[in-house]
Amino acid sequence: MTVTIDSALRAMTDDSAFRVMAVNTTQTVKDALERQAPSGVTRKAFGDLITGAVLVRETMAPNQRVQAILKRRQHTGSLVADSHPTEGTRGLVSLPASEPQFPLTDAILQVMRRLHDGRVHQGMIDVPNGGDVSDALRVYMQVSEQVDTLVGVTTLFDGDQVTRAGGYLIQLLPGVGRAPLAFMEERLREFGNIDLQLAKGEGLPRELIAELLSEIPYTELGDSPLKFGCWCSAERLLSALSTLPKADIDDFVAKGEVLEISCDYCHRQYRIPPAKLVGLQVES
Repeated sequence: MTVTIDSALRAMTDDSAFRVMAVNTTQTVKDALERQAPSGVTRKAFGDLITGAVLVRETMAPNQRVQAILKRRQHTGSLVADSHPTEGTRGLVSLPASEPQFPLTDAILQVMRRLHDGRVHQGMIDVPNGGDVSDALRVYMQVSEQVDTLVGVTTLFDGDQVTRAGGYLIQLLPGVGRAPLAFMEERLREFGNIDLQLAKGEGLPRELIAELLSEIPYTELGDSPLKFGCWCSAERLLSALSTLPKADIDDFVAKGEVLEISCDYCHRQYRIPPAKLVGLQVES
């Protein structure tokens, strides 16, 4: 059995016109899908969103947390991808039982990332009519980050099993004219559908950059490992419980039962004994 090692690879064209990011997120997406178990069209949208959040973080805020959220205007529910620089990337599918599918019609993409000074940068755009997650990410980068960017993400399936997941992001660097961007757009038309490219081989992300920049001199700048991860813990759970009204905490303590709570992201089970809740009574 082949174990997929997810990673991100950064490069820059030798003429300093573009920076390029390619990622292999196959195992990360597999793990997120296994825990959330969406069905139908939601599976691909969720997988693509996971990859998109990783690309945005690795490109715009490699040392900061990034959240990417898909919502629909006239419907409840959302898809969330949450990418952390050290803890890993996780996701959450929150859909009502009456609407278990998440088509990208009338949808909104919201991206939040923390800046170095602690402030949160937030952008929200409409998913283009008839577009996919790649299209939404391209519009987000243009409108909210104000950077000319070409993006492609995908999740490939064999039946219910993820076979490949990954993507690329190409950014026009500041001070470069628009002519190189037009050239790169034409190059990507020759490159073709990312689904076909990802289905070719095992060399993500290095082979993907080589294909994207065929005959264009470039230099690899570095790579970083990627993984699924959830940073839930008993301590964080207790911190969240401490924000409840004192009457609610008193009620839990009076029942004298072990409080069983499951993490929505990874489904890890936590058992909080009454003695721990007594301590929260004092704090609250």
